[in-house]
Amino acid sequence: MLFEDFASAQSAFLWATFAIALIMGAVVTKTNFCTMGAVSDVVNIGDNGRMRAWFFAIAVAMLGVTFLEATGIATVDGSFPPYRGSSLVWAENLLGGILFGIGMTFGSGCGNKTLIRIGGGNIKSIFVLAIIGVIAYFMTNPFPGSDKTLMSVLFINGLPLRDLAISLSGPQDLGSLIGGPEGAHDMRMYIGGGLGLFLLFYTLKSANFRTSFDNVLGGFVVGAAVLAAWYVTAKMGVSIDGENSSLRAVVEGWDFIMDDPEGRPATAAAWSTQSFTFINPMGQTIGYAAGGFQYSFLTFGIMALLGVISGSFVWSIISRSFRIEWFVDFRDFLNHVFGAILMGFGGVLALGCTIGQGITGVSTLALGSFIALAGIIFGSAITMKIQYYKMCYEEEATFMKAFLSSLVDMKMLPPAMRKLENL
Repeated sequence: MLFEDFASAQSAFLWATFAIALIMGAVVTKTNFCTMGAVSDVVNIGDNGRMRAWFFAIAVAMLGVTFLEATGIATVDGSFPPYRGSSLVWAENLLGGILFGIGMTFGSGCGNKTLIRIGGGNIKSIFVLAIIGVIAYFMTNPFPGSDKTLMSVLFINGLPLRDLAISLSGPQDLGSLIGGPEGAHDMRMYIGGGLGLFLLFYTLKSANFRTSFDNVLGGFVVGAAVLAAWYVTAKMGVSIDGENSSLRAVVEGWDFIMDDPEGRPATAAAWSTQSFTFINPMGQTIGYAAGGFQYSFLTFGIMALLGVISGSFVWSIISRSFRIEWFVDFRDFLNHVFGAILMGFGGVLALGCTIGQGITGVSTLALGSFIALAGIIFGSAITMKIQYYKMCYEEEATFMKAFLSSLVDMKMLPPAMRKLENL
């Protein structure tokens, strides 16, 4: 998809993103596709239908990316964010994932669910989005009049997680780690195809899942939307004087290509190959608003955010499910604020959310994405377990007793360490 000028390519890039996100938002709302709900169903009632929908989405995206790269149609190398980067920040991925998992449990849903709830009339989620957005913005952008960010103050200098990073000689995807520079391409095909087919078999072998139209539709559309975004952003380009350039290359070389600064995007990285993630875009949206809603600040992430909200709103109106919701009480308000804070910090640390790392990142086979996904699931599951024990045992269930008993339930500690009777 080559365009003769950057403005046309930019417009197509942004509106294609919005259209894909709008469809995804509408379908997610219709099918109740929810990653936190998936964890909750497994932990609380032993139902894995929505978890299989999540895995189905991963399978669709992973098999799609494997096909694109195997055939040479497109590549997700050099993506934004850099999922396959050579620096494996495993401690940030893990801690960020755990914080995000805890946060989404207190905040009534992940980043994507927050947008879905806003489209359906939930005022609480607007507060959650605003808090996440401010934190995400200052995690990656310096405070006014300073060169310091929340990331540098808290997690680089304060808690030196970056010191634990592993510098690799090449990309961190499983294909490169196992196959090396020469065999990375083939190994990505084998691992991506094999793992994708395994997940596909796992999800579809369940008769309950196969007969659940909403779970199948939700998982397929979310996975296909992630794949469509990868394809669109990888194939968008500009042909200038016979030379074909990616949108990022045009932005980076703007001063050499064009004399007029008018229309130059504020950042170049945001025009790389990418797909859906929702925490960093919430920060981008805060920057867009603070910048006076200038067109130059529009990005894939902002259009994706607006598209999902719009899709949810459209379906809520069609299905007559649009309802204004407010905080039940002050405790409910505090829970959502606490959850939003953890999601803001955790989502940026982990380099993504349940969609951004749990589907988009995992589709690239990046090791850090798998670590972040494990952290998110663990953080959410352990929080739900602890909440359940404390609700049932009340004063008898101290945090430590509930925590240890929850770890026993999750087969992470021996039964002898149980402090509360299994419920």
